[in-house]
Amino acid sequence: MKQPEQIEHKGIVRSVEERMVCVAVEVNEACGSCASRKACSMGQSQTREIAVFTADADRYSVGEVVRVAAKRSMGIMAVVLCYIVPLVVMVGALAVAVSMGCDEGIAALVSLGVTAVYYMLLASMRKRISNRIIFTINKI
Repeated sequence: MKQPEQIEHKGIVRSVEERMVCVAVEVNEACGSCASRKACSMGQSQTREIAVFTADADRYSVGEVVRVAAKRSMGIMAVVLCYIVPLVVMVGALAVAVSMGCDEGIAALVSLGVTAVYYMLLASMRKRISNRIIFTINKI
């Protein structure tokens, strides 16, 4: 089965500025099809704010229900940067520290420290990364 080209979420407009619309999106990670999601604390949804930059911001009003979309490739890039690369960094740092003869506890601390540095670098590049992830907005 072919995957859709875009990842879409329905949301509510929280604020409108000159060229930006801020949309609150409710996200239920991996729980949408689970019959027990209501009873499970893991099934609680989270609200995320997405800033959508558009020249048509004046067409939207606070409280309006809209659809926010991004290309699937952008979602994959986010997963790689936030989960895959840090895992590789952590395991790599652990392997290097152990191969250098460090105690296992020290090696674990070193790998956690290196991973923390990666996340700090990622946070410092947030603006640069956000310029590459483009959201679109449409009225429902």
